[in-house]
Amino acid sequence: MIDKIERANQVKRSTARLSILSNSMLVIMKLVVGFGIGSVSIISEAIHSAIDLIAAVIAYFSVKKSAEPPDKEHTFGHGKFEDFSGLIEAGLIFVAAILIVREAALKLMGQGTELDSRLLIAGIAVMFVSAAANWYVSSRLMKAAKATESIALEADAWHLRTDVYTSLGIFAGLALISLTGWKFLDPLFAVAVAIFIMKAAYDLTRRAAADLMDTSLPEAEEERIKSIISEHYLQYASFHELRTRRSGSDRFMDLHLVVPKNLTVSEAHSLSDHLENDLREAFPRSSITIHFEPCDMNCDACECNSTCKDRIYRESHSE
Repeated sequence: MIDKIERANQVKRSTARLSILSNSMLVIMKLVVGFGIGSVSIISEAIHSAIDLIAAVIAYFSVKKSAEPPDKEHTFGHGKFEDFSGLIEAGLIFVAAILIVREAALKLMGQGTELDSRLLIAGIAVMFVSAAANWYVSSRLMKAAKATESIALEADAWHLRTDVYTSLGIFAGLALISLTGWKFLDPLFAVAVAIFIMKAAYDLTRRAAADLMDTSLPEAEEERIKSIISEHYLQYASFHELRTRRSGSDRFMDLHLVVPKNLTVSEAHSLSDHLENDLREAFPRSSITIHFEPCDMNCDACECNSTCKDRIYRESHSE
């Protein structure tokens, strides 16, 4: 299990480094071409990529920190670093969107650098390269995020995926300008970029805030947890008060398990170990707490199954 977690941490770090390298190259390309031809939409994309670069750096350090084991000051681990990373990244996207809108507004009012139609082909080319590169890197990030359940990598992946769509939009816009000569389309496409990434920032803020507020795990995951526990129904009477939350890639769950009242401490401990192992097989980075309660043989109260009730009855009358 430890080797599996360490492999996941290595995947996180290597994929985050790839994102940093890719974004660094794209920022330089877009800034050079954007200022070279005076395109506010390409400059806005450069700003977007610069924010993506900062987000990638934050994601790298957050996944590195969250992988550290619990210590004296952080007894529940460091998973929240990933959630804070997602929240910071969302804030950075909002800032980028505001800067883009400002630049576009200045352009629409006749201020700023005039678009050089003669060099539009360079802008079209860099947008195509940007879209292709970000599609590849975002796919790698999303795959790693799903495999390691990292919100930091997922946030970075969504950043780059939005960059793919906005780059394609500006690619189409510049191509349209080259055909029609309508230069006012350049700042309009920049505003469209800003609106699109604001939506991405809003969704990311909700996701990160949910984990910081200790919101329960998704319904599908809770149903999976209940299903795993129910596979051992012959060994207990019932369970209740299941509580779950998430911290980065780490999950926390606790529940009350009702067992036959004559179950020994050793038997209860063995059952607990068995349940925890099965749950961690499905959810590797999990902290599980099980509180045992004795069954009072009152099915209306504890909803115990008939098999368990019969077992309690036989054992209590064999003494």
